[in-house]
Amino acid sequence: MAGRNGRTVRDLRRANRTAVLQRLYFDGPLSRFELGPATGLSSGSVSNVVADLVADGLVEEAGSVDSDGGRPRTLLRVASGSGHMIGVDVGETRVRIELFDLTLTELARAERPLGQRRYDVDVIVGHIRDGVAEVIEAAGIDPGRLLGVGIGVPGIVEHTPDRGAVVHGQTIGWDAVPLEELLRTGSRLPAPVRWFIDNGARTLGQAEMWFGGGRGARNAVVVLFGSGVGACLVTPEVEHGRAVEWGHLTVRVRGRRCRCGALGCLEAYAGAESLLERWREEGGRPPADTDEETALTAMLAAAYPADGGTADPAALAVLEETAEYLGAGLSDLINLFQPERILIGGWAGLQLGAGFLPAVRRHAAAYALRHPAEQVTIDLGRLGPDAVTVGAAILPLADFFARGGRRPETAPEGPAPAWRAVLEERAPR
Repeated sequence: MAGRNGRTVRDLRRANRTAVLQRLYFDGPLSRFELGPATGLSSGSVSNVVADLVADGLVEEAGSVDSDGGRPRTLLRVASGSGHMIGVDVGETRVRIELFDLTLTELARAERPLGQRRYDVDVIVGHIRDGVAEVIEAAGIDPGRLLGVGIGVPGIVEHTPDRGAVVHGQTIGWDAVPLEELLRTGSRLPAPVRWFIDNGARTLGQAEMWFGGGRGARNAVVVLFGSGVGACLVTPEVEHGRAVEWGHLTVRVRGRRCRCGALGCLEAYAGAESLLERWREEGGRPPADTDEETALTAMLAAAYPADGGTADPAALAVLEETAEYLGAGLSDLINLFQPERILIGGWAGLQLGAGFLPAVRRHAAAYALRHPAEQVTIDLGRLGPDAVTVGAAILPLADFFARGGRRPETAPEGPAPAWRAVLEERAPR
């Protein structure tokens, strides 16, 4: 039966389960008494929902606390082993696959280095399939316990009704690749297990907003600084985050050729790939036949020798120029969106580290308007190199919340809930 607003009793029950699960997830352990004001539900509704969630094995007791003059109150928490998610990062040097329990504790991981054919679609699909099978076997879990597989990829992700997620990755040579369809075809996972695919910068941003340096912020930008650069924008209007192709903002007319084919993109100056290329052009000698991470480590060692020796002037000059371009690029985000926080993640951003930030902050302030520049902080992300996989795993977790803690095969019939809206219900501010 539907009410005046079109919501059925089933919808209300699902929403109540979602509300309780999310509060316990982010704020737990909590007592039934505390769940009332935290969710806005009556004490009777809380008791009924908790009883259902305990019966389903999703919620468990976690000790007790004394109450004011009454009996001790039982604390409740989400049962970590009641579900599992897999997060995948299709990165620039490797594909990383991690298996998590429901509370995002890592249980197993696998990595597949990317060679010369690194972005061949069949190679990437094979790496993902094999990695998923490997972590499931390593953890010894039933594949039917999976809530889903989330994947962060480079490029623009279009969600279509017939083919699922389609990836437009111009910089990696992907033109409308139906990645979800390719993964579903021949998948060894049970049919109800779903694949969730999104832009890697957006999954990084989601992880930092839920669990990292963005927690509590209303306006934030999370930057993915790797071979190239991208960003996730979070504002009150776009609370679940929007990936923006920030790396392809033009910073120099008729400038260097970007790997996307255009001239003068930020990525042609601030990405690790271009940074190393410019060092070579200035006479630098990165180690031969190494990946970009190893080469960048060598460049940093040349620019800032640990033994107090003479710095490589070419490496130092290129790094200083990169800091200016990155700061100038951040100034555009500051002027356009006036964020409270900017967080820099990605393997190259983390490798450059805190010592690189003062120069970036200085240039960002010099190029930005004074008032918004005075309101923003620029720091490194807090979740380290696994942030993209954590953010990818959040995608099936959000779907699980949206279904009220029910898997697709056990959920009542009806249209799938809008799981993306659950991404907006992040940790308390």
